[in-house]
Order: sequence, then C-alpha cells, then structure tokens
Amino acid sequence: MKRFAYSQRQSLRQLWRDRRGATAVTVGLFMTLMIGMAGFVIDLGHVMYVQRQLQASADSAALAGAGQLNCCSPSIAASTANVYSAAWSSSSAVGSNKNADSKLYVQMASGYPKLKCFSSITTSVPCTGTDNANGVVVKQTATVPMWFAGVFGLSSIQVDATATAAGGGGSTGGSGSSSGNGNWDIEVIMDTTASMNNNDAACGKTRIACALSGLQLLLTKISPSADYVGVMAFPPLSSASQQSHDTACPSSNPTTTAYKNAVATGPTGSQPATYQIVSMSHDYQTSTQGQLNTSSSLVVAAGGASCSGLQSPGGFSTFYADAVKAAQTDITNNGRGSSANKAIIILSDGDANASTTNTTATQHPNQCTQAVTNAAAAKAAGFKVITVAYGAATSGSCSTDTGSNATSACATMKNMASDPMYFYSDKANGCAATDPNNVNTTSLSSIFSSIAQKLFVAPRLIPNSTT
Repeated sequence: MKRFAYSQRQSLRQLWRDRRGATAVTVGLFMTLMIGMAGFVIDLGHVMYVQRQLQASADSAALAGAGQLNCCSPSIAASTANVYSAAWSSSSAVGSNKNADSKLYVQMASGYPKLKCFSSITTSVPCTGTDNANGVVVKQTATVPMWFAGVFGLSSIQVDATATAAGGGGSTGGSGSSSGNGNWDIEVIMDTTASMNNNDAACGKTRIACALSGLQLLLTKISPSADYVGVMAFPPLSSASQQSHDTACPSSNPTTTAYKNAVATGPTGSQPATYQIVSMSHDYQTSTQGQLNTSSSLVVAAGGASCSGLQSPGGFSTFYADAVKAAQTDITNNGRGSSANKAIIILSDGDANASTTNTTATQHPNQCTQAVTNAAAAKAAGFKVITVAYGAATSGSCSTDTGSNATSACATMKNMASDPMYFYSDKANGCAATDPNNVNTTSLSSIFSSIAQKLFVAPRLIPNSTT
C-alpha cells in the first residue's frame, strides 16, 4: 500500500514537471484573443467605412436642399434633401441609398432635414423668401451589424452623420458690387443683329445659338432663390407685344425697329418696352437644382425649351449704348433695390455702326464712346458690368467714333467692363482678354461658366457648429 501511494506521488510529480504541450496551450489561448481582436478591428473598420459613406450622403443631401432654399414653394428644399439622402421611406421599403451601402437601413433623424436661419451668414445669404431660411441641416442614422463583436455580446452599433449647408447666391464681392449681400439682379443684353446668324466654326452652330447655349449654362449655375435674370436685345422691338415671338414655342423672329424709335427708359415701375425680351425672372429652374424649367419664358428665350428661342432678326445694324442705359433703368425701377447686387452682362462684336437713317442726330456720332459712357454711369451707380467680346475687331471698327474718340470694337468692350477680370473675348479677330485668368477662356460656354464662378457662390458646406 505504501508502495502504491509512493508511486502515485511520483506520477503526480512527473506530471507537474512535464512541460510538453505547454506552448500549444499558451498559443491556443493567445490565438483566441488575437482572432477576437482581429475580428473587432475588422468590425471597427467596417463601421468607419459605413460612417464615411453616410457622411458623404448627408453632405450631398444638405447641398441639394440648400440649392432649393427660398425657391418656388415652401418644403421644396426639405423634400429635395430627402431625395438626395440615403434614407429609406420605411424599414421594409428600400431607400435611395445615395452614397451608401444598398443593404444598410438608413433613416433621417427625427426633425430633419431642418431649415434654419443662421444669423452669422445673413449678410452674405439672407433669410428671405418662401422658406425664411439660409441653411439646411441633415442628420442621418444607420444601424451597422457587427460580424465578430457579437461573440462579446455586441451585435450592432448605431452611427450617424450630420451635414450643414448654406444656400447659394452669396456674392463673391469685388469692385462694382452694390450691396455685398447674396442676391443678384442681372440683365443680359444679347446682340441680335444680322451677323449673329453667321456660323461659328469653333462652336459648330450659328453665333446666336452659341450665345444662347452660354446663357443656358449660366442659368443652370446660378440660384433662382437668390438671383433674378432679365434679357434684353438689340435692335429693339417695334412694340412690347413682339416679346411673345421670343418667349413662346414655337419661337419666331419679332418685328424690330430703328434705334431712333426705341424707348430706352420707360417710366418708373414699368419695363423699357422695346429693348426688353424677358423681365426680371427667377423661375428658370425646376425643383431639381440645375435643371432648366422649360415652361419659363426666360428659358424659352434662352433656347432651353423645345424651340430655338431668341433669334437674330437684325435689319438696323449695331447700336447698343441705349440698351445699356435701358438695362440700368430696368434693374433700378424693377429690381430689388439695396437687397440685391446689380449686374449687366452684354455680348456683342462691339462694332457700333448704325446709320443716320436708323439713329437720331444725338445717337449717331461716337456710338462706341456713348456705350463706354453709359457703362461708366452704370458702374458709378454700383452696377457690375461684364462684357463678352464675340468676334470683336481690334481695328477697322467703330467707324462713327472719330478724332479724339477714335477707338475699336475690342477696346470699347474692354473699357465698358468693370475691370479686366470681367472682360472676356473669344479672340476670333485678335481681340484678347487682358486678365490672365480669362486669356484662355475663349469658348462661350467656358466664358459663361467663368462668369458664374466669379459672381456667385454655390451652396456650400459650413461647420455644423454655425449659429
């Protein structure tokens, strides 16, 4: 019996001293821990990836909503933000999932999107209009399933993303800015003389069609909630009733008249009837940001509907000094006053050469110089004057400007502009822009895109802490 007990004690001692397999046990324990940690890292990486997707979706939703602030009717901004979000309409109805995993159940947080009036930015983007707001806040939430962390009892985790965007239309400032706030009243003056029917080889269409394409592009890049646009043309119309030829489909050439018969300055509260094609409008986009509203008279005139839009009836050569005066008068009488910046955009070859038959004794001499003088008056009144020299010549033009007033079409368009950064040219006849940023901007689409970038600030993300 003693021998058996001794043998058992010896066996226990040997077992205790035996280290074979100890490493395997230790490795097994550590491997379990390492696999768990690796799984947790994978889960955490997935959560971070989902959160970044959700943030991108919230950003796009806030920007889209901000682009529709104070446009058209209340609730458009909020509904647009919802459309651009990743939110599902219910737990069983798949949502838009924009910028988010299609299998991820995303919800818009309760009370969002929010339309807010941020007092810190009202000087640049006022809270005026149908929404009485200048910003949109979007908050989205999602429940992310955990693949490995479930072993530790964590089956899912909730993530959220918040984005805040300010409305578009804020002024970029610069010389010629009248009030510095976020709204613009813009008059676009189009040359519709007979030469605009010529083909533009660089554009591949008639010159008037190319010009209208540029105008359409401008209308997609600005904000109807902040920016009002009117269109004028020269030669002038024979009467206000002729406007419908350019603003209804199918469009057709209106009857024009000699410059000496034009009404350049209508009475206070009325539009300068014979130069005006479309009065100040802001219905040029649909509820979808950047999409032209084909029912708008402005869009029809710009050729953005199913008809050609503004055409070039011509017949009375070129004289645009009074058109500049008419544009200033219309914005002064029918614009929004001090609550909006004021701009005149004129596109022409600049070669003012109307005959004595078509002009008065006062209008005929020094026609290009008159245009520079009228543009100077507009600039002195706080208007920004932007000129687009389309095929302007550097010599042999402006034949009525003689002696000390001798000038060229190119020089005229340049001198009319508020400063070199607002003088553009397609360089077709050697007339080159002087601002370095405009030198290579020669296509009309690029020119109008540049104008939009210089004048307007698009809806943009702002800190969530903005008050």
